[in-house]
Amino acid sequence: TADLIIINTCAVRAGAENKVYGEIGRLKKYKYHNPDLVIALGGCMAQEETTVEKVLQAIPHIDIVFGTHNLHKLPEYLHGVMAEKRRVIEVFSEEGRIIEEIPAARNSRYKAWVNIMYGCDEFCSYCIVPYTRGKERSRSPEHILSEVEVLIKAGYKEITLLGQNVNSYGLDLEDPDIDFPNLLARLNAMPIPRIRFTTSHPKDFSAALIEVLARGGNLMPHIHLPVQSGSDRILKAMNRKYTSADYLELVNRIHDRIPGISLTTDLIVGFPGETESDFEQTLDLVRKARFEGAYTFIYSKREGTPAASYPDDIDGMTKKNRLYRLNEIVNEGYRQGNLRFQGEVVEVLVEGPSKTNPDLLSGYTRNNKLVNFPGPDDLIGRIVPIRIKTARTWSLIGEPTNE
Repeated sequence: TADLIIINTCAVRAGAENKVYGEIGRLKKYKYHNPDLVIALGGCMAQEETTVEKVLQAIPHIDIVFGTHNLHKLPEYLHGVMAEKRRVIEVFSEEGRIIEEIPAARNSRYKAWVNIMYGCDEFCSYCIVPYTRGKERSRSPEHILSEVEVLIKAGYKEITLLGQNVNSYGLDLEDPDIDFPNLLARLNAMPIPRIRFTTSHPKDFSAALIEVLARGGNLMPHIHLPVQSGSDRILKAMNRKYTSADYLELVNRIHDRIPGISLTTDLIVGFPGETESDFEQTLDLVRKARFEGAYTFIYSKREGTPAASYPDDIDGMTKKNRLYRLNEIVNEGYRQGNLRFQGEVVEVLVEGPSKTNPDLLSGYTRNNKLVNFPGPDDLIGRIVPIRIKTARTWSLIGEPTNE
């Protein structure tokens, strides 16, 4: 029954693109029954020349194609299609300035995402993001702080700052005093209970940033710090710009200055040329780094990236076996990270009924641990003390307490 369908796309993995093309094919029948239906394709896929060419040549039922740099023009494009009955295919190759005050749809009444920058300058050899999102552009601190003030007045309890590499925030701005530690310090003084951020690149996780995080308060004791591999040879091939020793030294400095912090990471197995020795070095780093969770992946070839041309002689079964072995160690890290809270009282931001048991409420601790517990619905949206009774691998079970 829709008059407008917008497909917002991801291009990080080839599988995501395949799903998009499958969805486009499925929508064709709706266009047949309702010729006035407008179908738009946006996001990172639209930023690729091959996608635009395919739409132009073979997918006539797509009415609008827009990229990551011209989202703000979507109302204009809709007018062109609906009022002027013309197809609109427009993708900007240059980033241009950041357009502020674009309306945001919030999926939660208590937790919000706040972009602090766009784009990426890292050019990891396996990643398409710099080509689809463009170079790094930082929002002014005034616009960020203003958005956070609005969220505070609306009753939000937690914000997560977003950027492909938040540690690079401010490097493109003229004022040398504007950087990520400075931004966090200013947010630390604001009356918002919780602040998180993602994602951080290890190469420029500075001493100044560690010192600001050590202040605690509304800066949460959880850092997502992607390492990708424990092999220096593979890290170099990935263009990650640090060694395994650099990474472990950083991890130790973080633990020394912020006791009790939880670290999570990203890991890729089966990168082209990865030997058994390279993989064992990854397992060794994971054991030493004390991770309490990780997103783990088998390398996915991505056309348009340097790594797509690297010789890949690792068979699929070997890659799956390595992922299985890695996940065994990662899962033990999950379990140990949860076990340290058993018997403790933790603060939980209650988000709503548990996804697995509607008779329980659920929410997350300061360390970003999922907690399920019995309680009345009037706790939803509040930060409440919960005593942890049972620690499981993936979650904690607790009960409300007055402590």
